[in-house]
Amino acid sequence: MNIIRTLLDRLSDSLFVTVPDKIRLATDPSLLPSLRLVSDKSSPVVSPDVPGRRTASPVGSQLDAIDDAVRRSQAWFLSRQHQSDGYWVAELEADTTLTSEYLMLRRFLDRVDPERERKAVRYLRATQQPDGGWPIFYGGPSEISASVKAYFALKLSGVSAEEPFMIRGRDRILEMGGVVQANVFTKIALALFDQYDWQGIPSMPPEIMLLPKRFYFSIYAISYWSRAVLIPLLIVFANQPVCHVPKEQGIDELYLSPRAGLRYRQFPPFNKDQGWFTPHNVFVVLDAVLKLYDRMPLNWVREKSLHRAATWMLEHMKGTGGLGAIYPAMANSIVALRCLGYQVDDPLVQKALREIEDLEIYDSVAIGDQRVDALHLQPCHSPIWDTSLLINALIEAGMAPDHPALQRAGMYLMSRQTKTLGDWRFSSPQAEPGGWYFQHENELYPDVDDSAVVLMALAKIRLPQAEALQDSIERGQRWVVAMQGSDGGWGAYDKDNNRIVFNYIPFADHHALLDPSTSDLTGRCLEMLAAIGYDRSHPAVASALKFLKREQELDGSWYGRWGVNYIYGTWSVLAGLRAIGEDLSQPYIRRAVEWLESKQNPDGGWGECCQSYGECEWSGKGDSTPSQTAWAVMGLMSAGVTDSFSVARGIQYLLRQQMKDGSWEEIRHTGTGFPRVFYLRYHWYCQYFPLWALAMYRNLRARGKMRADEVRQSKLASRPRADA
Repeated sequence: MNIIRTLLDRLSDSLFVTVPDKIRLATDPSLLPSLRLVSDKSSPVVSPDVPGRRTASPVGSQLDAIDDAVRRSQAWFLSRQHQSDGYWVAELEADTTLTSEYLMLRRFLDRVDPERERKAVRYLRATQQPDGGWPIFYGGPSEISASVKAYFALKLSGVSAEEPFMIRGRDRILEMGGVVQANVFTKIALALFDQYDWQGIPSMPPEIMLLPKRFYFSIYAISYWSRAVLIPLLIVFANQPVCHVPKEQGIDELYLSPRAGLRYRQFPPFNKDQGWFTPHNVFVVLDAVLKLYDRMPLNWVREKSLHRAATWMLEHMKGTGGLGAIYPAMANSIVALRCLGYQVDDPLVQKALREIEDLEIYDSVAIGDQRVDALHLQPCHSPIWDTSLLINALIEAGMAPDHPALQRAGMYLMSRQTKTLGDWRFSSPQAEPGGWYFQHENELYPDVDDSAVVLMALAKIRLPQAEALQDSIERGQRWVVAMQGSDGGWGAYDKDNNRIVFNYIPFADHHALLDPSTSDLTGRCLEMLAAIGYDRSHPAVASALKFLKREQELDGSWYGRWGVNYIYGTWSVLAGLRAIGEDLSQPYIRRAVEWLESKQNPDGGWGECCQSYGECEWSGKGDSTPSQTAWAVMGLMSAGVTDSFSVARGIQYLLRQQMKDGSWEEIRHTGTGFPRVFYLRYHWYCQYFPLWALAMYRNLRARGKMRADEVRQSKLASRPRADA
């Protein structure tokens, strides 16, 4: 087999000297099908001869073709930079749950906008699967919680249960076990409208706010996103508000047996494990005790804890991004404000509602043979992430480091560096502010991943304010290094946020309360350290390498916490290992290369389905996508595999898929919010990652090194050895 692979590798140059005769180009972009999560769930593999697309004749050598592809992609991006602020940002698409919850929130507040509601209903109708349910990622199966929320939101909006598509939805939900099989967050949303009993929801007493910050079960022992979502809910749990709706808008028909006779302790998340003494069973018993306390709480303790929760929430709602700058924390804060006595017209409630309205996306969807205007909600904005990743891609693509577009983007990033102590100070008290967040504004919650990519970007550009730029880089890297966990890896928002016992709490049925160290972030931090001029002698590197070796899967891949999935994780690690100077001939790296090559699809691309998070047989498997193909190709090249047949075929796939305007098309969810629960489609993952991969390949083939290599070597040479 190795002999055959060697022969194929040697043939790669002659195979790919010229561009294939049929490069797939797009017709007028306005005629392209929508990329939404729509009711047509087929996943066509489009051949170069699909009607409506024209082909191109050969345009010269392979590198000439890549030059042309890179130029068109750069032009596409330059036309989309924000004119005044200099950032780039694209839509961040999730699934239908946010839009369903948004309709519920406006009904709860009695602030229904008929036009918004009509367009959101169209979106929910268009995203229904043929079997009647709703998925949480494109091409995935119907999911019970998403389906229950969508069905209830449609009924709240006045849609009759007798509509054929609603009957299909009801039947599919009942096939999946009905309402009682939905997750905790869905049941909370239903309880707000008396469609589920508050007694069927795990207890989260606000008294936990009184626990010392460094106590084992402190609120600061869970992740940032869990904290931002949960603390407003503590106020809601204590008040248990109900917005009553007409019976015809209820969902009694989604129960397999009448609600009145339900014994909630027999259903998730209270159903016990088969073993007698398990962590989950212990917490189920504890929940029963807490429910007894909730009936007769110590009033002075309850009032003090609610006051502390409200104070925390109000302090964290300052700024322009909303609580945590993420939905649903932003929505929970509004419900909590109402519980605290704030009127809907109060300026603080109105401000919070406007911040959610800023997440609205207006587009069109297909219903039958027609395209109609629609509305859906994205979870947050991603300008820091999009801008920093794109700068790295554009630099690799040959853009001058002092190009005006890059200077404007660099100034934007520097202006968003945090200067305030955030929640991270409780896990890393020695750290000083200096990180970056994900959104337009989220000062209290910088994250390691964004900070690392921003630092990589800033290290590659030149600004007139050279001293300020260097100071920003130094402050940023000190914060990132201080966030390294005791296990040698990095988490996203906190250090050593890894008390696994929390995932057994009934409330945590999504198993995402924690923010432990992950391989993809650790690889990124190694790449960042190298980009700013450090090598293997940096104190953080040795323990990080040990962490990555421990975390490697038996098949050679690495798990991807923040991108789907093993392809993403493996690329992130290999990029970091190459950058920091690891010996690429080591067996553990060659195993990763063999795994990536074994997962290539017949069309030359790579893809991985979100199901790989729950079903190991899906690891590295799925329909090819531009973003995942780019990750795989960059991973292989980072591991020293540039002239292989696999890489050549991957590059050919990316060239074939590029459209006439310089963009790529991708509809699948390749980003991860919470594994198995919440997935993301970054609309520009399919744009800047293919550009980055093509540029890397061109530079390695033409010059033997990446532009990122040159930056690293220059930074390393200029850094005093005493600092290293």
